[in-house]
Parts: sequence; structure tokens; C-alpha cells
Amino acid sequence: MQEAATVTMNGPVALWAFVGYLAVMIVIGLLTSRFSSQGVGEFFVGGRKVNRFVVALSAVVSGRSAWLLLGVTGMAWSQGASALWAVVGYTVVELVLFLTLAPRLRGFAETHDCVTLPDVFAARFGDEDGRLRVVISGAILLFMVGYVAAQFTAGGKAMEASFGLDAQMGVLLTAAIVLGYTALGGFLAVSLTDSIQAVFMIFGLVAVPLAAATAVGGWGQVMTELGAIDPTLVDPGALTFGAFLGLVGIGLGSPGNPHIIVRYMSIEDAKSLPFAGAVATFWNVVMGAGAVAIGLVGRVLVPDVSGLPAADTESLYPFLAQQYLPPVLFGIVVASIFAAIMSTADSQLLVGASAIVRDIYQQVLKKGEEVSPARLVALSRWSVAGLVVAALAMGWVAQDVVFWLVLFAWAGLGAALGPVTLLSMYWKGMTRGGVFAGVFTGALVTVVWYFTPALKSRLYELIPAFTLSLLAAIVVSMLERRRLVGE
Repeated sequence: MQEAATVTMNGPVALWAFVGYLAVMIVIGLLTSRFSSQGVGEFFVGGRKVNRFVVALSAVVSGRSAWLLLGVTGMAWSQGASALWAVVGYTVVELVLFLTLAPRLRGFAETHDCVTLPDVFAARFGDEDGRLRVVISGAILLFMVGYVAAQFTAGGKAMEASFGLDAQMGVLLTAAIVLGYTALGGFLAVSLTDSIQAVFMIFGLVAVPLAAATAVGGWGQVMTELGAIDPTLVDPGALTFGAFLGLVGIGLGSPGNPHIIVRYMSIEDAKSLPFAGAVATFWNVVMGAGAVAIGLVGRVLVPDVSGLPAADTESLYPFLAQQYLPPVLFGIVVASIFAAIMSTADSQLLVGASAIVRDIYQQVLKKGEEVSPARLVALSRWSVAGLVVAALAMGWVAQDVVFWLVLFAWAGLGAALGPVTLLSMYWKGMTRGGVFAGVFTGALVTVVWYFTPALKSRLYELIPAFTLSLLAAIVVSMLERRRLVGE
């Protein structure tokens, strides 16, 4: 039997490179804490003063998480060049959003002083009883806590694999670091750290495939050997129509994930959004192509999955980095994995805290009352801490549920909030009842489709859930408007 491969941090140079990265994250939190303490607008959307480059990079990395570095690389190892369609799906959709939805949403948010996505719906449709805010905030919290829990768990496993640290201790350390800079610096700290984390991710996704391909003899040789292993590995069209639709359809999740949408609301100048979209698209292409390239060259270097740590294709990226990069660069690659994890977890924590403090506490429980900015910021920081504790608890007692929610959260949020967000900004006929119908339909269909094997095996649940949510919102809005006209 072949001895199992492992990934370990080989030497103090790599370790100190990683520690230096973590120290920078905490310093940014400390430096931005005074600005973020001025009020909820500063804490949750950076006072709508965030630089266009920061918006572009933070939008890219907050939406990718470790799924890109570990999941897409593993997917490309298994199915070859057809994994590119997943990259095409979210890249095209997010460019379209930057050019269309983002300017409209940014203008609406400034006009109506909206800090959160539920703020936008309340301003658009009115919400005297607070039910609209509660339903949307509840959906956000349900999915976000599970997603954050999974990020912490992934961080713990990465620390165990890289440093030999106990996995549970790694989970706590990951959570503590994210809590530190997120609670201190709020949205500005999260956006700045995300931008730095983007640099680490970009470096790793470019350096690893180049170094590994050089070891093979160049990309021409990589493609030749791939074709010899299996000709379908070099054919982007070697997949069924259902699989193709599922991969491209991943992009439908983008307009419904608040941690991406809030970036559009935070930019300093709405006129800079097309430029930010171009920057984001360029790096989406570079990072996505790098992830697929790692999978392809990895299949040549490690043709049998038993040659990977734990026989897991998602360990390919750090495994190749350890094999083909010097220690200090390997340390940076390990940092890039944590960058992917933390750039998603911090953004989700902030969205969850905004739902608690801004939407439920300030706008529902304390509606009509004066609450000081200092108290709101303090509650926001405590909310971040509370969500970290909730995520840790979920990861501790229900790991299976956590990992299910990772797969489910993108589709669930995309289907529940994406269609109603688009309709609210572009269709004058949209009604409050239509929002409720869209949110409930999107969430319900996602769950039902996921748990029905005969359906799930045919098509990614996001596509039917998004479609039916869109139809439900339109039909209910039309019926509600007809009823109002009849009265």
C-alpha cells in the first residue's frame, strides 16, 4: 500500500511568514477602530467612503472563500478543463452586477440612508410592523451562522495539517483572529484586510501552477500528458448539459449574498463602480484560471487520488505548494488558504451583526426611539462576538450540519434574496407580498431540491429555486396589485 501523503509546515521560515500575515490583520483592525466607532454607517458600510480598488478586491475574495482554493482545484483534478465553467458563471454575473445593479443600489442606499439590505427593502416597500426586516434578517442569520462555522472548522483543519496543531485549538485561534479585527475595525477593517488577503490568494493561485507546470516541462507537456490520461480532461465541453447548467448557474447566487451586495453600497463614488467591476473581473479571471490550472497540473503530477493527503482532492493546492515552492513561499500559500477562509467569515459576521443591531434592534425593537451611535457600535461589536460563539457552538456539536450548510448557504441566499433584490430595483410592479413570496419560495425549494436525490442528481438546486422564487414574486405581486386596484 502507498504511504499516505501529508502536508506539514517545513521549518521556521514558513511559520514566521504565516505569523507575519496574521499580525498584519490584527494591526489593521486596531488602526481602523476609531473610524468604525463613529456610528453604524461607518461600522457596517465604511461610511460609504471605501476606495474603488478596495471595493473590487474585497468583493472578489469575500465571495470565493476556501471553495476556490480547495474546492475548484479539486474539481479540476477530477473532471478537468470543464471546471472552468464554474469560474465563467460567477465571473460574468458579478461583472453584470457591477455595471447594472450596483450603481442603482448605491444611489438608492444613499438617498434613503440604507446601511443594510433589509434597509433597502424597508425603504422600498415600507415596513411599519417590522415583519419584512425580521424575515429577511432571519434568512441571513440562518445561513450565515452555519457558513461561518464551516469557515472556522476549515481553519482548524488547515492549522492541524500545516502546523500539527490540535484541530479544535486551530478552530479557536481562527475564530479569535477574525473576531479581533472584525469587531475592532468593522467594515473598513474587513474591506482592507480582504484586499490584502486577495494579494495572498492571487500570489498562491499564480505561483503554484507555474512552479508545478515547470516541473512537468511546461504547459504543452501538461496538456499532452493529461490527454494521455483521459482525453476528456482537456475538453471544456466534456460534460452533460445538466452539469454545464449547474456550473454556470453558480453565478446566480451572487445577487442574493449580502456580503457581496453590501460592497456596492459602500463605494465612495458610484461613478467608479464600472472601473471597480473591471478590476474585479480581471482578478476573478486570474484567480479562477489559476485554480483550474492547479487541478490540471496536479492530475499529471498525482494521477491517483491515493497519492494526496487523506486521499482528498481538496488537499491538492497546499500539497503542490509544499512540494514545489521554497518554505517562505509555502508559508504564504498557507496564509492564502486562511485569507480565503477569513475573507468570507469576516464579511458574513458583519452582515449577520448588521441584521441583529441595525434591522432587528434599532429598526424593530427600538423603532422611534433615540439610540446613541456609541451604543449601537458597542452592540454591533458584541453581536459579532455573539455570532462567533454561536458559530463555534454549531461547529462543535453539529459538524455534519455545518458542512451541509456550506453547500446550501450560497444556493439558499441566492435563491431567497437574489430574485427579490433584482425585482425590487428594476420592476415598479413589485410589492411587499411579492418579497415574502420570493424569499419563502427560494428557501423552501432549495431545501426540498437538495434533499430529493432524484432532483439533486439532475440539476444544482440554486437554478430551480432561483427560477421559482422569481416566478412566485412576480405572480404574487401581480395578484396583490390587482386586488388593491379592485378595492
